[in-house]
Order: sequence, then C-alpha cells, then structure tokens
Amino acid sequence: PLEAPPSSSRHLEISAPDPFLPHQGPAPSGRPSLLQAGDAAAAMSKSGALDLASGLGGKIDKEQVKSAVDEYEKYHGYYGGKEESRKSNYTDMVNKYYDLATSFYEYGWGESFHFAHRWNGESLRESIKRHEHFLALQLELKPGMKVLDVGCGIGGPLREIARFSSTSVTGLNNNDYQITRGKALNRSVGLGATCDFVKADFMKMPFSDNTFDAVYAIEATCHAPDPVGCYKEIYRVLKPGQCFAVYEWCITDHYDPNNATHKRIKDEIELGNGLPDIRSTRQCLQAVKDAGFEVIWDKDLAEDSPLPWYLPLDPSRFSLSSFRLTTVGRIITRNMVR
Repeated sequence: PLEAPPSSSRHLEISAPDPFLPHQGPAPSGRPSLLQAGDAAAAMSKSGALDLASGLGGKIDKEQVKSAVDEYEKYHGYYGGKEESRKSNYTDMVNKYYDLATSFYEYGWGESFHFAHRWNGESLRESIKRHEHFLALQLELKPGMKVLDVGCGIGGPLREIARFSSTSVTGLNNNDYQITRGKALNRSVGLGATCDFVKADFMKMPFSDNTFDAVYAIEATCHAPDPVGCYKEIYRVLKPGQCFAVYEWCITDHYDPNNATHKRIKDEIELGNGLPDIRSTRQCLQAVKDAGFEVIWDKDLAEDSPLPWYLPLDPSRFSLSSFRLTTVGRIITRNMVR
C-alpha cells in the first residue's frame, strides 16, 4: 500500500512483468523456454507484419508493407543493426513497428497491447484486466483525478482504468494510426468526452509542469532512447507528492552479455517488440532515481506467477487466442478478415 507522500517529492512504483531469463535445457514444469518465446516474437514481427498489416486495415498500403518491414528490420541487432542507430532513430523505428503491428495486435491480442503474469485457470483477457486494475489500485486513483497514460497504444488500459476508477485519462502517443483508432474506440464506449489522446513524443511532452494527479506507463517507456530523460519528463508533468507507476521490460542479473544464446534471444525480443535496448532492472531503478523519484515499491511479478508472460506466444499450447499467433493461424486470420 502507498504511504502518504510528502508534498515536496514524487514517487514511483515499478514492476517488471517477467524476467528475461533464458532457460538452459528443458524449461521447468513444461513451460516454454525464453528461446522459444524469442523465436516466436521474431516470427511475429517478420511474417506477421507482412501478412496482416494490409489485411486488417492498417495504415500501410499493401505495396508498402515489404518496404516498411525492411526499413524496420535494418535498425535491429538481429539483422546487423546497431543500438546507437536504434536510439537516434527511435521515433521512426517505433512508428514503423506500430504501423505494421497495430491491427495484428488488436485482432490477436485485444485492445491492451501488453503482457501480464498469469494464474492457473485465468484467461489471457482476465490476466490483462487484473494487471491494469492492480496498477490503478497501487496509484490509489480517486474519481475525478486527472491521469496520464504514457505510451498508451490504442487505449485499452486507458479505457479500462478510466471506467474502473472513474478518472479522466489522457493518452500520450506518437503514432497517428493508433490515435485515430483509439479515439474511435473511446467514442464507441462513451468515453469520448472524458478521455482523450495527445500526439507527442514522451521525451518532449506538451504539458505544463505539475499537470497530472497520477501517471502510469505499461511496457511503453522501454521504447525511450534515454530512460532518465523520459522519466524526468514524467516527473515534470506530475504534481508534487503524487505517484507514477510503471510496468517495465527488464533483463535480470542472470543475463550474460557474453553468452551468444542470451544475446540472440535479447536481439530477437528487441526486434519483435520495437525496442532500442532492453535495460536491466538495476538500470531502470537507477534511472527513475536519477530523474528525481523516490522508489517506494518495486517487484519482479514473475517470481510468484505459475504461468509465464510469454505463454500465449507458445505455439505448442493451443487456444483460440494463441492460435492466431501461429503460422497457420496467421494465414487463416489474414484470409478471414479480407
């Protein structure tokens, strides 16, 4: 639970959805290894984008899809790209990724473009909603509060949290197609007047100092080329004494940069998720402290989770939702929705 913060400081709660820990040998309890998850992520980004970006009404015309994929891939280490290039061109890289992936994500994953740790007997959809409600509870949101969602996608969490807490949520996004789609979805559920989207770079937010009562980010600030700079912007727009909560992608201390298998998996995850780099938990925690926050709680949520976050990507575990992520599922999906 949150303690009453002093008026002169701002606070952050940080949670990691799961460690990026490659298993050596068979995964325990029949769980897929991260090697399999990394392979699935790379396959999704390459063939999934080619198959679905045009077939689901995405922004990119069919004849432009191959070019967009090639442009996106050139940034990533999996195809020889360099981290510095990814960081310096992060806006272009992330926009190309989401132009290609948005429609695919929405059909195969729903309106919330994030993972969640998961309990036995819990559906993917249930785990995602619980994940969002938990974040809202940690922020102690109250009706009427003004909240910022940093890197909001098409606004699935924004709408869920706004309805759950009776707050007004502004979504910050730098992708035109996602904003257009998100506004339409807001109107469809009656949130057009209380929730909105702002197109901007989260490294340069167009808000005055001390604007928001609470700020959150769900697997979004991992796209920032400079985490300290990103967190400083969040600190600036957050009212003194209020809280920022974030689910962040992190690698654990088990990651060995000199291990070729570990490095390949990291490259594949960066490719499959439009990331300039996956930072360590220690780096993320230090970055938020350097930005001025006091960290009042952090936890690796994977430690208590009986099911891994990447389970829906495992093609050997059949379900109607995960089926869409398999090769056959992508082909059928593409033909069904044409």
